[in-house]
Amino acid sequence: MPSPVDLPPREEPAAVVLDLAKPLPDALRGAVLALGNFDGVHRGHAELARVAAALAAERGTRPAAFTFEPHPRSVFRPDEPVFRLTSPQLKLELLAEAGLARVFVLPFDREIAALTAESFVDDLLIGRLGAAGLVCGYDFHFGKGRAGSPEMLEARGLAAGIPVEVVPPFAWRGEPVSSTLIRTALEEGDVARAAAFLGRPWIVRGVIGHGDKRGRDLGFPTANMQLARDCRLRHGIYAVRMKIDGVWHDGAASFGRRPTFDDGAPRLETFVFDFSGDLYGRRVDVAFVDWLRGEEKFASLEALIAQMDADCARARAILAKTPPFLP
Repeated sequence: MPSPVDLPPREEPAAVVLDLAKPLPDALRGAVLALGNFDGVHRGHAELARVAAALAAERGTRPAAFTFEPHPRSVFRPDEPVFRLTSPQLKLELLAEAGLARVFVLPFDREIAALTAESFVDDLLIGRLGAAGLVCGYDFHFGKGRAGSPEMLEARGLAAGIPVEVVPPFAWRGEPVSSTLIRTALEEGDVARAAAFLGRPWIVRGVIGHGDKRGRDLGFPTANMQLARDCRLRHGIYAVRMKIDGVWHDGAASFGRRPTFDDGAPRLETFVFDFSGDLYGRRVDVAFVDWLRGEEKFASLEALIAQMDADCARARAILAKTPPFLP
């Protein structure tokens, strides 16, 4: 990730949902736009933010992100939802941390998908948003049939007299970083590898709900969350941290169907170490630090409790060696 000195001062995230039927206020025009879906806001996206911030400084303006919601795949293939790495709100916060506090969000539907690449650049980015510069990744495609390319973006920018920066593949330890690579790591349960490419642990956000109270009866009271339907994190046990009221707490979590009990719908159950308090109805973040083991079916509650004791001991040891997270 870029160091703080490379970025503009931290600002609170501000989303501007674009309505193409209404003009954009002049105060919002004229930014250098970093273009992309930004799912996960990983190290490669942070590089786009760094380039956009540098170009904005040269142009005497501010950088901003331009993105779509929902993910285009959910419009074209609703029965095959993409595994989203970040919720829309969390994406806004992470973009702000990367230096892109203002985010233009274009609601994506089939009408937007039908825009030609030329109209997308000339009428929307340059005309409506008054872009002072454009930044995109080497593989950014846009417009009807994904006909628009970085080369086309450069040509349209040159014709309009605005600079366009195309960021080459961003590699981390020899591997190009991508949202697809991170999704694959999470599907394999390799949350440590995912964290390396994200530049921070993978985080999920949700509201704590009521469970079946089995954990409390076993001596491991858990905070229960439903993750998004598209989540394809490998079922298993993890060392985690949970953010409660701005403070990170160590814990161990199970994500899966509880085969010893009911094989129900997938659920995240987190046992927060050395914590007592009512979390029901609270919105919390859970950060995945390391994989402990796969989900198992136990022959007895005694065997399950013994394994949970071992899991918690191992999670404590891992987290003791993991630097604390910043609030």
